[in-house]
Amino acid sequence: MSDYNDRLKRAVASGNIPVVTLDNKWHKIWTMIEKPSEVKKLEEQLNDLLRRQGKITTEMKDIKKLKKKMMDEIVVLMDNNESDSSKKVEDNKRLIEECNEKLQKHEEDLGDIPKEIDEINRDIMQITAELIYDVMHRNEKEIDELADWISGIRVELKKNVVRKQEMEIQNGVMYSYMHDVFGPDVVDMFDMKYNPMEKILKLKAIKEEQKEAEKKKEQEKEEKLKVAAAAVIMDKNKSEA
Repeated sequence: MSDYNDRLKRAVASGNIPVVTLDNKWHKIWTMIEKPSEVKKLEEQLNDLLRRQGKITTEMKDIKKLKKKMMDEIVVLMDNNESDSSKKVEDNKRLIEECNEKLQKHEEDLGDIPKEIDEINRDIMQITAELIYDVMHRNEKEIDELADWISGIRVELKKNVVRKQEMEIQNGVMYSYMHDVFGPDVVDMFDMKYNPMEKILKLKAIKEEQKEAEKKKEQEKEEKLKVAAAAVIMDKNKSEA
């Protein structure tokens, strides 16, 4: 277990881990098992950081668009000899400077957020992987136990089915004899819930249906083999022609 933990820590530390809270498969895990309070707390911290990062990134994109627009306007104005062009150029330069100051502030605000996101994300993945490991190994143990139980039940079921059929046949033979001696009133005489002969006839009918199904299956298999053999012969004749 300790060796596994060491290998897992190395994998989490070096791997390219996707942001877990943006992964639907990660969320699906917690529909099957209970999410620990520690994971919930880290998840909340991660989502807060993601929101902050997203807001800052969006604002920086908008500022950069505005800055580009101002710079493009300056290029146009520099070629324009109109009297108010110089004032407009100065206004744009001022706005560009303001954009630069805002971008610098946003970069400072962004700071270590990406690093913090990565660290918390890896912490969550470490806990998630350890929990998944424990659950899967518990499941494997129970799966093996259930497989053994199912195997034993199948053997017992098969024995009981054979035993049931034997007793139905036994009742049928006895009923037939008593029917010959006492007539059709034997069902009432022996307080029987059903006619045992009906069970035997039904069982025979089922066996006949199974035999017919197997026979039909064999016939279909033979037909397919004949068709395949004929196709091979045709291909051979074509290649020799």
